[in-house]
Amino acid sequence: QLQLVESGGGLVQPGGSLRLSCAASGFTLDAYAIGWFRQAPGKAREGVSCIGNSETFTGYADSVKGRFTISRDNGKNTVYLQMNNLRPEDTALYYCAAISRRKFTQFMCLRNSPYDYWGQGTQVTVSA
Repeated sequence: QLQLVESGGGLVQPGGSLRLSCAASGFTLDAYAIGWFRQAPGKAREGVSCIGNSETFTGYADSVKGRFTISRDNGKNTVYLQMNNLRPEDTALYYCAAISRRKFTQFMCLRNSPYDYWGQGTQVTVSA
């Protein structure tokens, strides 16, 4: 069974940092591009960042550029999202998603619909 599991969320003060992890089971992540998405209450889900099946391509939403860094460790079958200088507006449920490298193009990076597999999400709350 193909499964993605996010972890690393929590409550942090503004300016703080968190590192989210997206671990895969039932398949090897090196054949997939991975995206991170988030959804705040009352808002649509939005793309945050993505990484190609190798690390040759990464993409970021303008709102997180310079603060978030995506990376992957294919040996551990895990993708990470390092989030620094967090702001209250970063508060959301964060999801990771996977799409086969055969289908992935850079154009799809931050778009919800192309991704085939989704995790259940991990909550990030930024508050003083």
